[in-house]
Amino acid sequence: MDSILAGLKAFFDTFGSTILLPVIIIILALVMGAKFGRAFRAGITVGIAFIGINLVTGLMGSVLTNVGQALTANLGIERDIFDVGWPAAASIAFGTNVGLAVIPIALLVNVVFLALRLTKTLNVDVWNFWHFAFLGSLVSIATNNVVYGFIAAAIAAALALFLGDWTAKAVQHFYNVPGISIPHLTSAPGVPFAILVNWIFEKIPGLRKLQADPESIRKKWGLFGEPVVMGFIIGLVLGILAYAFKVPADKTTLKVIADILGVAMNLAAVMLLLPRMVSILMEGLIPVSEAASEFMQKRASGREIYIGLDAAILTGHPSAISAALVLVPIAILLSIILPGNRVILFADLAVIPFVVALMAPVMKGNIVRMIVAGILELGVGFYIATAMSPFFTSAAIESGFSLPESAVQITSIADGFLWPNWLFVNAVKLLGGPIGLVVLAALLGGGIFLFLKNTRKWEEIAGAPVVEVEE
Repeated sequence: MDSILAGLKAFFDTFGSTILLPVIIIILALVMGAKFGRAFRAGITVGIAFIGINLVTGLMGSVLTNVGQALTANLGIERDIFDVGWPAAASIAFGTNVGLAVIPIALLVNVVFLALRLTKTLNVDVWNFWHFAFLGSLVSIATNNVVYGFIAAAIAAALALFLGDWTAKAVQHFYNVPGISIPHLTSAPGVPFAILVNWIFEKIPGLRKLQADPESIRKKWGLFGEPVVMGFIIGLVLGILAYAFKVPADKTTLKVIADILGVAMNLAAVMLLLPRMVSILMEGLIPVSEAASEFMQKRASGREIYIGLDAAILTGHPSAISAALVLVPIAILLSIILPGNRVILFADLAVIPFVVALMAPVMKGNIVRMIVAGILELGVGFYIATAMSPFFTSAAIESGFSLPESAVQITSIADGFLWPNWLFVNAVKLLGGPIGLVVLAALLGGGIFLFLKNTRKWEEIAGAPVVEVEE
């Protein structure tokens, strides 16, 4: 078994998501009845789009990491829990005893849920099964029982399907991505925060009428409301905060100005290029969505099926990027002022767009509301990360990951800050492994049951448009 898993890990490490996903898309389209030429073109186009998305998000990550390090140095922040970033977390997840065995488990959960009509989502985002593996690894370490880790990972896979179904209509309407859902455990945990903040805003007379979506900002502010210009301005502010107030002796004034303008131009480029990459992705996905619809019409009485994808396809929206960029210095400020926090942020600042992406449909793209919800989620996240860092670090050691120098423990925003991991680990710790897992499964089952009983109401809460029923 170990040799099989080692081979599977080598296979995934060698080919990566940008090669495997196109292959999966091609096979899926062919199974659904698409002609080979159309299926092949769709898969290649999706692969190209994800390469483009990765390049742009990589650019954003590089810029924001440098800004974060400069801000941290300027403010003299010292913490003993280091943010190592989601790539490290994914490597750790697939390197533990739970690891890659989660992939067939998650696929089996998906097939069973589809067969039982408990989900509409076909999750083809196999690479991001690492989130389930990571959660399962934490439970395995907390209980010292790898079987409990596998069970927790299976429940997490089911939770992702449920959250993907719940938000699917809102995502499809707001982002104009027909037939898509987002069973992604970095983005979906933000939805409850968005619902809560939305509810509070609606109770405050002045704030509930504040329109701060990109279109309203564009109409009100003209040129300064254009996404590219907003990206430039936000980048300019971030650059000034990072590089203008504490200038090293070896830097000239011209070099400082160049650094500041470099941040501004790079973030302006992100605001322009990410949406373009997402539009290319949708060009590739449309044939698959159409083939899936025809397949279900012929063989399942028109049953609706969603294609589950990475939340990366949502991060190109101006509301998601704008809210995330504003949250970068706020997150660093929170790391300073929150009492009891031990986390310092570096590598995962570029993940913040993923954290807020599913808030946008709930809040109709209102950037102000998204920033408030993001502050709430990140604020809670610092305490979750501080509490969960021993398990995170133990998982890293088990996988052979080398800790950074001067880091006592490690974490990441992508999974270390999020409530599902905290909930699962504390359930099995406080209630015991078997009882805790049964309680978690029962809570998930209850949520699915209530969702299926009144799907439309749940979807409206998540931001789906109200559907008028003709009498």
